[in-house]
Amino acid sequence: MTNKADYQTEIERIRLATGCDIIALALVETAENQYELKWKYASGNLNNRFKQIVLQSGRGVAGLVFKTGKPLLMSSISDFLEKDNLFNYPILTLEKLKSIGALPLWHDGRVAGVLLGGFREDLRMTDDLLQCMLEMSVKGIGKLDGRKELMLN
Repeated sequence: MTNKADYQTEIERIRLATGCDIIALALVETAENQYELKWKYASGNLNNRFKQIVLQSGRGVAGLVFKTGKPLLMSSISDFLEKDNLFNYPILTLEKLKSIGALPLWHDGRVAGVLLGGFREDLRMTDDLLQCMLEMSVKGIGKLDGRKELMLN
Protein backbone atom coordinates (compact mmCIF):
# COMPACT_ATOMS: atom_id res chain seq x y z
CA MET A 1 0.00 0.00 0.00
CA THR A 2 1.31 3.41 -0.96
CA ASN A 3 1.09 6.19 1.58
CA LYS A 4 0.51 9.92 1.17
CA ALA A 5 4.15 10.75 1.87
CA ASP A 6 5.22 8.64 -1.15
CA TYR A 7 2.97 10.57 -3.54
CA GLN A 8 3.99 13.92 -2.07
CA THR A 9 7.70 13.09 -2.16
CA GLU A 10 7.51 11.98 -5.79
CA ILE A 11 5.66 15.04 -7.05
CA GLU A 12 8.06 17.32 -5.18
CA ARG A 13 10.96 15.48 -6.84
CA ILE A 14 9.38 15.98 -10.26
CA ARG A 15 8.75 19.69 -9.59
CA LEU A 16 12.37 20.24 -8.63
CA ALA A 17 13.65 18.32 -11.67
CA THR A 18 11.41 20.14 -14.16
CA GLY A 19 11.39 23.61 -12.62
CA CYS A 20 7.59 23.76 -12.86
CA ASP A 21 5.78 26.25 -10.65
CA ILE A 22 3.34 23.51 -9.69
CA ILE A 23 3.03 19.76 -10.00
CA ALA A 24 -0.34 18.31 -9.03
CA LEU A 25 -1.72 14.79 -8.91
CA ALA A 26 -5.40 13.93 -9.46
CA LEU A 27 -6.64 10.48 -8.55
CA VAL A 28 -9.64 8.62 -9.95
CA GLU A 29 -12.42 7.62 -7.60
CA THR A 30 -15.50 5.54 -8.42
CA ALA A 31 -18.79 7.31 -7.75
CA GLU A 32 -22.16 5.68 -8.57
CA ASN A 33 -21.43 4.06 -11.95
CA GLN A 34 -19.09 6.83 -13.09
CA TYR A 35 -15.64 8.14 -12.34
CA GLU A 36 -14.67 11.32 -10.53
CA LEU A 37 -11.26 12.87 -10.45
CA LYS A 38 -10.00 14.84 -7.49
CA TRP A 39 -6.76 16.76 -7.18
CA LYS A 40 -5.21 15.15 -4.10
CA TYR A 41 -1.56 16.24 -3.97
CA ALA A 42 0.37 19.29 -5.11
CA SER A 43 3.77 20.88 -4.80
CA GLY A 44 4.20 24.60 -5.46
CA ASN A 45 0.49 25.32 -5.09
CA LEU A 46 -0.75 28.78 -4.05
CA ASN A 47 -3.35 27.38 -1.62
CA ASN A 48 -5.29 24.17 -0.92
CA ARG A 49 -8.49 25.14 -2.76
CA PHE A 50 -7.51 22.75 -5.58
CA LYS A 51 -8.52 19.87 -3.28
CA GLN A 52 -12.17 20.97 -3.52
CA ILE A 53 -12.27 20.41 -7.29
CA VAL A 54 -14.25 17.34 -8.38
CA LEU A 55 -14.30 16.54 -12.11
CA GLN A 56 -16.19 14.02 -14.21
CA SER A 57 -14.57 12.13 -17.07
CA GLY A 58 -14.04 14.52 -19.98
CA ARG A 59 -14.26 17.69 -17.82
CA GLY A 60 -11.35 19.93 -16.96
CA VAL A 61 -7.70 19.13 -17.51
CA ALA A 62 -7.74 15.92 -15.47
CA GLY A 63 -11.03 14.75 -17.00
CA LEU A 64 -9.75 15.23 -20.56
CA VAL A 65 -6.53 13.34 -19.92
CA PHE A 66 -8.42 10.59 -18.08
CA LYS A 67 -10.96 10.19 -20.90
CA THR A 68 -8.44 10.17 -23.76
CA GLY A 69 -5.57 8.42 -21.98
CA LYS A 70 -3.22 10.80 -23.78
CA PRO A 71 -0.93 13.64 -22.71
CA LEU A 72 -2.17 17.22 -23.00
CA LEU A 73 0.07 20.20 -23.74
CA MET A 74 -1.14 23.80 -23.57
CA SER A 75 1.97 25.94 -23.90
CA SER A 76 -0.22 29.05 -23.78
CA ILE A 77 -3.62 28.64 -22.12
CA SER A 78 -4.94 31.75 -23.89
CA ASP A 79 -4.25 30.12 -27.29
CA PHE A 80 -6.36 27.08 -26.38
CA LEU A 81 -9.17 28.45 -24.23
CA GLU A 82 -11.31 31.54 -24.37
CA LYS A 83 -11.42 33.53 -21.15
CA ASP A 84 -15.12 32.80 -20.57
CA ASN A 85 -14.42 29.04 -20.84
CA LEU A 86 -11.87 28.97 -18.00
CA PHE A 87 -14.55 28.07 -15.43
CA ASN A 88 -14.50 24.58 -16.99
CA TYR A 89 -10.83 24.30 -15.98
CA PRO A 90 -10.83 25.32 -12.30
CA ILE A 91 -7.24 24.30 -11.53
CA LEU A 92 -6.01 26.80 -14.14
CA THR A 93 -7.92 29.64 -12.50
CA LEU A 94 -7.24 28.71 -8.86
CA GLU A 95 -3.51 28.31 -9.44
CA LYS A 96 -3.23 31.16 -12.00
CA LEU A 97 -1.67 28.83 -14.58
CA LYS A 98 -0.75 30.09 -18.06
CA SER A 99 1.13 27.08 -19.47
CA ILE A 100 0.55 23.40 -18.62
CA GLY A 101 1.23 19.80 -19.51
CA ALA A 102 -0.69 16.81 -18.15
CA LEU A 103 -0.14 13.05 -18.39
CA PRO A 104 -2.24 9.99 -17.66
CA LEU A 105 -0.89 7.71 -14.94
CA TRP A 106 -1.73 4.05 -15.18
CA HIS A 107 -2.37 1.17 -12.80
CA ASP A 108 -3.43 -2.32 -13.87
CA GLY A 109 -3.98 -1.24 -17.47
CA ARG A 110 -6.29 1.69 -16.65
CA VAL A 111 -5.84 5.40 -16.18
CA ALA A 112 -5.87 5.83 -12.41
CA GLY A 113 -4.46 9.36 -12.09
CA VAL A 114 -3.37 12.49 -13.88
CA LEU A 115 -0.10 14.33 -13.38
CA LEU A 116 -0.16 18.06 -14.13
CA GLY A 117 2.85 20.33 -14.47
CA GLY A 118 2.26 24.03 -14.82
CA PHE A 119 3.71 27.49 -14.97
CA ARG A 120 2.25 30.88 -14.09
CA GLU A 121 3.87 32.37 -17.20
CA ASP A 122 3.00 31.79 -20.87
CA LEU A 123 5.01 29.49 -23.13
CA ARG A 124 7.01 27.78 -20.39
CA MET A 125 5.68 24.22 -20.82
CA THR A 126 7.35 22.57 -23.78
CA ASP A 127 7.36 19.18 -25.48
CA ASP A 128 10.76 18.52 -23.88
CA LEU A 129 9.49 19.28 -20.37
CA LEU A 130 6.40 17.15 -20.87
CA GLN A 131 8.69 14.37 -22.13
CA CYS A 132 10.79 14.75 -18.96
CA MET A 133 7.65 14.46 -16.80
CA LEU A 134 6.65 11.36 -18.74
CA GLU A 135 10.07 9.74 -18.32
CA MET A 136 9.99 10.42 -14.59
CA SER A 137 6.44 9.06 -14.27
CA VAL A 138 7.37 5.81 -16.06
CA LYS A 139 9.54 5.04 -13.02
CA GLY A 140 6.39 5.25 -10.87
CA ILE A 141 4.61 7.61 -8.54
CA GLY A 142 3.40 5.46 -5.70
CA LYS A 143 1.62 2.57 -7.41
CA LEU A 144 0.98 4.61 -10.56
CA ASP A 145 3.16 4.95 -13.62
CA GLY A 146 3.31 6.47 -17.06
CA ARG A 147 3.48 4.25 -20.10
CA LYS A 148 6.57 4.01 -22.20
CA GLU A 149 4.47 3.71 -25.37
CA LEU A 150 3.10 7.21 -24.71
CA MET A 151 6.49 8.76 -25.37
CA LEU A 152 5.87 11.96 -27.23
CA ASN A 153 8.57 11.75 -29.91
